[in-house]
Amino acid sequence: MREGRVSRHSKETKVEVYINLDGSGQALIDTPVGFLNHMLETFAKHSSFDIEVKAEGDVHVSHHHTVEDVGITLGMAFLNALGDKKGINRFGYAIVPMDEALCLCSLDISGRPLFFYEDLGLRGKITEFDFELIWEFFKGFVLEAKITAHMKVLSGKILHHVAEACFKAFARSLRDAVSITSKDLPSTKGML
Repeated sequence: MREGRVSRHSKETKVEVYINLDGSGQALIDTPVGFLNHMLETFAKHSSFDIEVKAEGDVHVSHHHTVEDVGITLGMAFLNALGDKKGINRFGYAIVPMDEALCLCSLDISGRPLFFYEDLGLRGKITEFDFELIWEFFKGFVLEAKITAHMKVLSGKILHHVAEACFKAFARSLRDAVSITSKDLPSTKGML
């Protein structure tokens, strides 16, 4: 089993994460940010990863620190779970619709942490959740997981739908990238 467990504590947040890349999409999520909980459950389901996330944070200030630190910690656990990366497909991509919204995600488990993101300049709130925090979540995850990811919102008006399409596209892309397709490391350099 490819599993990772990470705890990360700061003055702003306390985050504990478990991930199993060979799971069945089970999620046990407990954060003070309701919309983040919904997105993490969606992420687990569509990646087929089992995840557990317990987080506390200074949400009286903003959701920002909690959302970002959950992304960072989940990315760290993901990297730990990958192990030596032998046999992984390495690349993954998905274009996911959610009603009027459409999101593209393409990624490479490359060892080179880069995140490219475009969202049509959409801004606003989903209940109490600031839409731009999805960028903070994905940036934190991608940089700590040491992957290259491109995410582009191709269309959308309802912020909830756009965010959900992004999380589903990211999940499906990761699921493909970590699938075992050989016994070799997928790199001519001999390392990722």
